[in-house]
Amino acid sequence: MSWLVAMILLPLAGAVAVAGLRGNERTATAVAFAVAVLELLLVVPLWLAYDPGGERIQQATSMDWIPAFGIHISFGIDGIALLMIAVTALLVPIVIGALRSTDRLPEGRSVGGFLSLILVQQALTIAVFAATDVFLFYVLFEIMLVPMYFLIGFYGGPRRQYAAVKFFLYSFLGGLIMLASAIGAYVLAADELGSGTFDWATLVSVVSDAPASTQIWLFLGFFLAFAIKAPLVPFHTWLPDAAGQAPIAVTVLLIGVLDKVGTFGFLRYSLPMFPEASSQLAPLVLVLAVVGVIYGSILAAGQQDMKRFLAYVSIAHFGFIALGIFAFTTQSVVGSATYMLNHSLATGMLILVIGIVATRGGSTRISDYGGMFKVTPILGGMLLIAGLSTLSLPGTSSFISEFLVLIGAFESRPVYAIIATVGMVLAAAYVLWLYQRIMTGPVRGDALVGVGGGPGTAVAPEVGAKKAIRDLSGKEIAVLAPLVVLIVGLGFYPKPVLDTVAPSVEATVSAVQER
Repeated sequence: MSWLVAMILLPLAGAVAVAGLRGNERTATAVAFAVAVLELLLVVPLWLAYDPGGERIQQATSMDWIPAFGIHISFGIDGIALLMIAVTALLVPIVIGALRSTDRLPEGRSVGGFLSLILVQQALTIAVFAATDVFLFYVLFEIMLVPMYFLIGFYGGPRRQYAAVKFFLYSFLGGLIMLASAIGAYVLAADELGSGTFDWATLVSVVSDAPASTQIWLFLGFFLAFAIKAPLVPFHTWLPDAAGQAPIAVTVLLIGVLDKVGTFGFLRYSLPMFPEASSQLAPLVLVLAVVGVIYGSILAAGQQDMKRFLAYVSIAHFGFIALGIFAFTTQSVVGSATYMLNHSLATGMLILVIGIVATRGGSTRISDYGGMFKVTPILGGMLLIAGLSTLSLPGTSSFISEFLVLIGAFESRPVYAIIATVGMVLAAAYVLWLYQRIMTGPVRGDALVGVGGGPGTAVAPEVGAKKAIRDLSGKEIAVLAPLVVLIVGLGFYPKPVLDTVAPSVEATVSAVQER
């Protein structure tokens, strides 16, 4: 059994074990955390076994599934998939470790059931990134919606059912359209080779030589599914609702990992399989990308709810990632590939810290806070680190990714790069605005100040009794510490990540540039 298959099976086995502990919250959490840590440790041999200078797809394993239609259960990784698998394995133990600090699950919902779904989600997400059979990818793309639907719909906020259904329907419809294009690619392979196949490498070699008109129609099917998942404007409307209602732990995985399946799909499927269509339709995608950067930034600045703020921040960041991918330069695409990782680190930490703030104060409304740094200086410092990384301050991991995207995009698409640069200015504005509202000035707001100094009194909030809001504990600092180390470490030394993704990116970009 390869390390890759072990990483898919381990969380599934852990989910079964945790599901049997639904009546024991402490034991269920301990078992789920142990499984997640072991999963993270498996990344080490997987990473060490990967050779950036070797074959495009490594750790390959395959077995027949539906031989009559050339369908296999096939897995393998390139450098981009390796990064996304690694960050998935990293975030799960962190959200489990922070669960008691970030979320209060609805009455009657068990922690064991919640953690079991988290582990199933982890296994399916890793499998999606590793799939090398297009039909298998489609199946996993749809199945991974199921645990996320229940995580939002059973454990989310007051409007959780609406948000869960909207999330599911958007993504499911996109997947069905992608299936139609996958079947079209299968038929092309059957006409060319005499028998159909869904093998990724074979389809790349066959479909990439198809007429441009055929490629465009097939490209649009895949693109729509990935644009919804990413999400790009105008296919983004499900994300603010889902992020606003989902538990914080689920929001970290939704924005930090699941949404990356869309941008990963552009790199793994859209560009290599449909290079001519990608080239011809790039201006359209670039327009959507820069609109997303500006639109997401402006709406983020106008939000009054912290969780919806996070959703619009991510919409802006996904615009940057799409810009880099469809600029078709090695620098810009390397920037986008590493942006996928660094966005997960920075935004994942920002979501967790905001979750701790909201749990401490009992509210996600920004106006309910003020001067919190005086009460919780360590928490305020963590929010500052996460915020500075989100706005891509030099010295943080996000900076090198955003810098490469803009430099590479300016080389081939200068107008779009210049417009996107405005998003950097807006990012500084909305992040610092959020920090100022929550952390600076006098202690104020309903979340931090009791009304009047005691129940039943009516003294103005600014002179009322301060609520007992505690700072971060040693355990909470330990949970956030890996993200801080990676954000700062990769900010000053990104070479291991850049070396890992560069060969895969060069192979992808060359396929488009040759057209």
